Amino acid sequence: MKKCIKYFLLISLLIVSCQADDDVKQLEQYSHLREVGFSANDILSNNFFETIFLEVLYVEGSKPNDESLNNLKSFILERTFKSNITIQTRLIDIQTASSYTTDNIRSIEDDYRTKFSSEKEIAIFILFINGTSSKSAEDSVVLGTSYRNTSFVIFEETLSSFSDNFEPNRILMESTVLRHEFSHLLGLVNLGTPMVEDHQDIENGAHCIVEDCLMFNQIEKSNGRWNFFNQDKIPQLDAFCIEDLKANGGR
Repeated sequence: MKKCIKYFLLISLLIVSCQADDDVKQLEQYSHLREVGFSANDILSNNFFETIFLEVLYVEGSKPNDESLNNLKSFILERTFKSNITIQTRLIDIQTASSYTTDNIRSIEDDYRTKFSSEKEIAIFILFINGTSSKSAEDSVVLGTSYRNTSFVIFEETLSSFSDNFEPNRILMESTVLRHEFSHLLGLVNLGTPMVEDHQDIENGAHCIVEDCLMFNQIEKSNGRWNFFNQDKIPQLDAFCIEDLKANGGR
């Protein structure tokens, strides 16, 4: 009987050991190279990661405003279950260009990103760049793009040209686009976080049909006819988007 108990304990220890090893292996293999929305639940909930590290890189002349970054932090605290958020900003010296493709942006991240998800912390990469997106056109300019599961870019020079460099307006625009792109990492709209009710603007991809929602298409791509940025406060997520986040582990 004693031998049976010993064998049982040994087998139990082996099982626990294997499970622990699997968890470590899973973390070591946690990729930042997946599609946008892949990490939605990991960012929203505390199931796997408990803290967030925002690695914010910028080129000369494109430094984000501290208030805008704090507004993003407030948004994360409001909509996720993460209570500890670290923000680190860093100037990078690169050969800048007048226009960037998504592949260009990925290459910059590959060369300069230093923070990666580990233990209980998920790392987010945010790049503030000069110039324009290659997807911008005369009648429609791109202000930001989410391109990986923990990465997005803000075209700061383009954004600043819309705000005419008046700080209150620039902070409002910067904060709005930051929250919008981060919300894509949260899987909105139908981009890794399933919809509770259908509210996707199919014609404009992963965006919301509600015009005063933070996830409305024209926040990311302005065509000059949209006057959202003339408002005096940051747009909020509408009820549809909030329900989606709650259903996927957020608030």
